[in-house]
Amino acid sequence: MRRRPTEHTARMSDGTELFYRVWPAAMEPASALPRALLLFHRGHEHSGRFQDVVDALDLDDCTIFAWDARGHGRSPGERGYAPSFGRMVRDVEDFVRHVQEAHGIPTESMVVLGHSVGGVTVATWVHDYAPDIRGLVLATPALRVKLYVPFAIPGLRLMRWWKGNRKSFVKSYVRSKMLTHDRSQARQYDEDPLIAREIAVNILLDLYDASTRLIADAGAIQTATLLLCGGADWVVRTSAQDQFYQRLGARDKRQRYFEGGYHDILHERDRHQVLSEISNFVRRQFACEHQRPSLVEADHWGHTRDEFDRLSRPLPRFSWNWLRYGVQTLAMNTLGRLSRGVRLGLTTGFDSGKTLDYVYRNQPSGAMLVGRWIDNMYLNSLGWRGIRQRKVHLEQLLTDAVEQTLTRYGRAHVLDIATGCGRYVLETLRSFPRDTVSATLRDYRENNLDEGRRLAAEMRLPNVKFVWGDAFDEQELAAIEPKPHIAIVSGLYELFPGNEEIRRSLRGVANALHDGGLLIYTGQPWHPQVEEIARTLTNREGQPWVMRRRTQWEMDDLVREAGLSKLNMLIDEFGIFTVSVAVKGRHVSEA
Repeated sequence: MRRRPTEHTARMSDGTELFYRVWPAAMEPASALPRALLLFHRGHEHSGRFQDVVDALDLDDCTIFAWDARGHGRSPGERGYAPSFGRMVRDVEDFVRHVQEAHGIPTESMVVLGHSVGGVTVATWVHDYAPDIRGLVLATPALRVKLYVPFAIPGLRLMRWWKGNRKSFVKSYVRSKMLTHDRSQARQYDEDPLIAREIAVNILLDLYDASTRLIADAGAIQTATLLLCGGADWVVRTSAQDQFYQRLGARDKRQRYFEGGYHDILHERDRHQVLSEISNFVRRQFACEHQRPSLVEADHWGHTRDEFDRLSRPLPRFSWNWLRYGVQTLAMNTLGRLSRGVRLGLTTGFDSGKTLDYVYRNQPSGAMLVGRWIDNMYLNSLGWRGIRQRKVHLEQLLTDAVEQTLTRYGRAHVLDIATGCGRYVLETLRSFPRDTVSATLRDYRENNLDEGRRLAAEMRLPNVKFVWGDAFDEQELAAIEPKPHIAIVSGLYELFPGNEEIRRSLRGVANALHDGGLLIYTGQPWHPQVEEIARTLTNREGQPWVMRRRTQWEMDDLVREAGLSKLNMLIDEFGIFTVSVAVKGRHVSEA
């Protein structure tokens, strides 16, 4: 070993301690900032497999980190298993935060490399969490695993449904001779006792679904990216890698094929070519100025604007989608009215506060058995399941924010600028003392305010005040008294395609907040049913509910422009809804 690692553990947000290795920099970098390369191994493997890679990369001015993912190597957990792929992505976020805090390396000083399954994991993390890293290297990312068995994915879905919550595994068909032409490296792989030979079915299916989302929405990724592909890969489909690269939104991007290379190109016979490509990319990212174009005006250009414009146009008459969505709309307006939830959405709008309150309660209701059956399907649609998870995340982050504020100030005043009925705020605040925590909940609809007052009275919360207010009036928001310690904007900005009113609103909220105050804000960077919603559902104004998605980069840029720094973020397993916390007037490292 030319560079010897030290060994450590990092605590994840669920309490799990993951093992990782650190190869300290052998020399000081040319700049004042430290430099770091974070390595994420492929499925079945562990961080020890990177020792020869680290030695050969010749990046002596970089500190290099590599973990053992949960269920792999020396990290705990059943071999090849994780609760979900979303948990694995969250582990990446937790690990990066740990590197920041424990080793003093900011994200803007990091380049991240993911191999195979690790490549999909870190690409999903970059897509969902929008980290400010220098660059992203994806080595043979497993965007589509070659399963070779006909109808393998539907079969695995059936297996998961049949077994319910019971764990199930499949053994990897991959042999060392399918990974590399190098016999010495193949023998090391075969003899390594820490290699996990199985993978959990839930992870295999979640990997497929996350990859589908990544390929479809690769335009959201702005990070400089190097994509490395094996020209003779037996394990994953290079056609999926090509699709991903073509749609990739990064201005600085490069794809390199290694002809004849198998899946484990990091340990191939001609790996010096691969490692040289990686080294050059890393050096280039650290040598150039770290600057990403702001997305505060992405409402005028970009792939989500193009999508919005397309969905705003009527479909060609008698086209397949025109017929399909027409039949769905007809069914919803006839048989669907037997469902209480569908009927409420048709009456008040599927994006209204009343609809959201009904979805939060999640109690199927309707006329006759068929109405309740339809309502049950409606409430369990992917979007509404994500909405309920968003509520859980809102309550979790609001609870944390109130506790932090009470510790800091001894009291906490909460402001929600577009609360609807305010159910999630009320359910959170009733667990805190009435004399130290108070809230002002605003909305522009009197019927929402009346329902909120009724709920507050029912929960015995005299410390909560409901008032009428315009969420986009900058001066009105800035003048709010008492000044809030915590402000909430939930599910509002997602309803408006333009950014100018969002920018005014955020400036007003930022000016209203105490210095050091917290903003909790939501986003919707992805939705798999965005076209179906646009073609079949109506909004609170009775118009087609056409949404313009905001990438997490765009949403964070809007918040940053208002003078706030993002601290934390949660996202559902489907990658649809995010809930973030930002602080006013201080950098993340100071909060």
